[in-house]
Amino acid sequence: MILGLCVACLPSGPLYAQESEEPKRFYRIETTEGQTVIGALVAENEQDIVIDTRQLGEVTIERANIKRMEEVDPARIRDGEYWFRNPQSTRYLFAPNAIGIPEGHGYYQNTWILLNNVHYGVSDNVSIGGGTVPIFLFGANALPIWVLPKVSVSPTENVHLAGGAVIGGVLAEENVGVGLVYGASTIGNRDHNATFGLGYGYAEDEFSETPVINVSGMTRISRTTYLISENYFFAEGNGVMSFGVRWAPENFAVDFALFRPLGEETGDFIAAPWLGVTIPFGQ
Repeated sequence: MILGLCVACLPSGPLYAQESEEPKRFYRIETTEGQTVIGALVAENEQDIVIDTRQLGEVTIERANIKRMEEVDPARIRDGEYWFRNPQSTRYLFAPNAIGIPEGHGYYQNTWILLNNVHYGVSDNVSIGGGTVPIFLFGANALPIWVLPKVSVSPTENVHLAGGAVIGGVLAEENVGVGLVYGASTIGNRDHNATFGLGYGYAEDEFSETPVINVSGMTRISRTTYLISENYFFAEGNGVMSFGVRWAPENFAVDFALFRPLGEETGDFIAAPWLGVTIPFGQ
């Protein structure tokens, strides 16, 4: 129980209070009992720490009961709530942006049960991913696979550049190799950003003569809700546009979107649904 965090008796040593002239320091504390407490530091000593929380007021926690304690950016405390770092900040629905996956972090993404992707940050500037569609479940002998390398740099806090590729192939098939090489630029931060990308597809050893243009964006409208748009433009006025919503607590995300093709041959087709689940790891 959260009440177990409070110490009924007086602390065994003097508490050293934070000086009032200094800006408040906020901490996120995970206890050995599985509770999470977020608030401003009030006082501390070798045995205890006092945190001013929104829900419970001042709470005293024994250091022996602290599993993990980390300082958080005060800008992430909004109306008394902690807005955790966006764990899905480096991608839209499928397309990546130019923001790098932090070293040691990654995510597994599943779309409509069959489309599977895994991405991992080798460093803050280099990530590697891969994916497959297990069509062998339907009796097929071939297995489509792809590898997704990306290199990212950030010249400034809100300007990000990246280059990467989708390197695809089909196991159990000969001379089948398709993919895409791309460059992307992203303006904004991990909560609010827009990306322009340019890519050239290839099959075997030949590249397409016309590029694929990607224009996508994301904005965070609440602690766990994001609006996302991912759009592709091909030659001769063809393309795909989408709009979706992401519900993303700290430990997983669910994406729902509608995709609509562009072009003269779309007929009465309105939109196709997109449903994906993503689980981050290494946080």
